Amino acid sequence: MHNWRNVLIGSEEPISRAIEILDKEAQRIVLVINNKNQLLGTVTDGDIRRGLINRLGMDEPVREIMYKAPRTASVDDDRETILEIMTASDLLHVPLLDKDGCLVGMETIQHLTSKACHDNPVFLMAGGFGKRLRPLTLDTPKPLLKVGNTPILQTILESFIKSGFHNFYISTHYKADMVRDHFGNGDNWGVKIEYVHENEPLGTAGALGLLPDDLSDKPLIMMNGDLLTKVNFEDLLVYHERFGGIATMCVREYDFQVPYGVVTADEYRVIDIVEKPIHKFFVNAGIYVINPELYSDVSGSKFLDMPDLLQNQITRSKQVNMFPVHEYWLDIGRTEDFELAQITISKGQV
Repeated sequence: MHNWRNVLIGSEEPISRAIEILDKEAQRIVLVINNKNQLLGTVTDGDIRRGLINRLGMDEPVREIMYKAPRTASVDDDRETILEIMTASDLLHVPLLDKDGCLVGMETIQHLTSKACHDNPVFLMAGGFGKRLRPLTLDTPKPLLKVGNTPILQTILESFIKSGFHNFYISTHYKADMVRDHFGNGDNWGVKIEYVHENEPLGTAGALGLLPDDLSDKPLIMMNGDLLTKVNFEDLLVYHERFGGIATMCVREYDFQVPYGVVTADEYRVIDIVEKPIHKFFVNAGIYVINPELYSDVSGSKFLDMPDLLQNQITRSKQVNMFPVHEYWLDIGRTEDFELAQITISKGQV
């Protein structure tokens, strides 16, 4: 996968530097940004040649030749939307911007149209009781509740398949037969699905110990079976491999506003008053990449949650990384979340 950061350049850098980047990176485009990481323009070979025709020197700033109104896409757009944008404008690349207009990536037509294939195992957790969603889950396991016309777990499965994954394992406990009957061995999707069954609930990590011994030696992606998200799983794998570590945990930013003025004091003396401050935290998003040496150590015979498993690794000075999720993400744990998911689907946001 290309590294879009290698084609960044400041607007005051010389044209010669843009040529150097085009030659070295072979991506046929340079992205011009300011010091706030906002996209100012793009430079291609054609822009450089037009500059030469206009007798601009190699030491002139790149802003003199950049195209100042490039077509962009949102980082939250799905693959099909971005492909439509590129096809309509006959583009080979499209910069990706976040909601604040900052450059966060670049998609290429080659990447979008090539068929990826990842042998990494994907482990989907589908054994929970879904107690907070009762009475909806009295007759149907939570992963089979339909958001729109499709069960939650099927939406998750199909998003992985679109990204080129084909080797799936599903953990079951509550109403396991219904999950097995719906997904079968994966033939309906052209993939392989195997199951591990928890005779007793083993927590969010305990079922790792039930996976077969001959599992692939590649990092495993593990995900709760009640999430709707547009996380790019290929990017997640690249991130995990780039930064190393025994595991990578996806996290979401969570804001909490104190509804009162917060007072800081030194004994009896007030030294600061902050009205309704907002505290920001990173919280667990329920998606992980785990190296084989970690999941192969799980016994599968006792209850174990993922935070405890990862905290144990951290205590042992093992490297555990976090992958901030800025894409759409929703944990369908409560009735109000389920209702919100229906609205999101109806608006075509997932």
